[in-house]
Amino acid sequence: MKIVQQEDVNFLLTNRLPRRLATQFVGRVSRIEQPLVRDVSLKLWGFFADLDLSDAKETQFRSVHDCFTRELKLGARPFDPDPAVLASPCDAIIGACGTVEGGKILQIKGLPYALEDLLADADHAATFRNGCYVTLRLTSSMYHRFHAPSELAVTAVTHIGGDTWNVNPIALQRVEKLFCRNERAVIRTSLVESGHAVTLVPVAAILVAGIRLRFLDLARVSRERGRTDYACHAILRKGEEMGWFEHGSTIVVLAPAGFRLCDGVATGTKIRAGGALMRR
Repeated sequence: MKIVQQEDVNFLLTNRLPRRLATQFVGRVSRIEQPLVRDVSLKLWGFFADLDLSDAKETQFRSVHDCFTRELKLGARPFDPDPAVLASPCDAIIGACGTVEGGKILQIKGLPYALEDLLADADHAATFRNGCYVTLRLTSSMYHRFHAPSELAVTAVTHIGGDTWNVNPIALQRVEKLFCRNERAVIRTSLVESGHAVTLVPVAAILVAGIRLRFLDLARVSRERGRTDYACHAILRKGEEMGWFEHGSTIVVLAPAGFRLCDGVATGTKIRAGGALMRR
């Protein structure tokens, strides 16, 4: 008799359920401010996840959603001051990293996908030929806000509607081109000092799934399929908040040829927002 492995159960529970309905349901429940619902939900979350609120700006929350999207104490995430360094925009586990080869990057070891499919733009993908990439995975208990990796100008945002697959390693091993299937925002930027193009791609996931951006006057981005392009011009200081996820998810960071990974940046390692990610 076959023994059901834990990872099989995880995959079944998170990806074989109706993902959109589950996401909408959890999104509504997470916003309930009734004290009993809030307290029980937070205790369950803390039991199953390594939830550390020691550096949170506030430790009393109106709802689970309020805790998900918490801010940190001032100075809790200092950003590398070297202007040649691209800092990590978020707290994360590095899921994959390396050089863009043949227009492809790795979803996970042994499973490449085309950058053109992620960005939905062949010309934009060509900008990063022989460039550098890092995939940053945020778990559910991590700090969910993300920040400018350098002083930069945001020049455009493309919202691409899609699915809400779980983005944990088990799903990444089993679902090809997963990031290209999920809802995502392609954020085009230009570094103020050097003019290099750097793109961040926040990818939504199952449960809540929302991506919010500080520099666009938008309501919560739509989950409708299809593509919407937004013109934008916002100058952000290094470390300035760009937006947040309403649950754990992923950010793919792309830099052009001439950048390399910083020492210590490797698959499976943890990094905090502000830590050195790439160097020009």
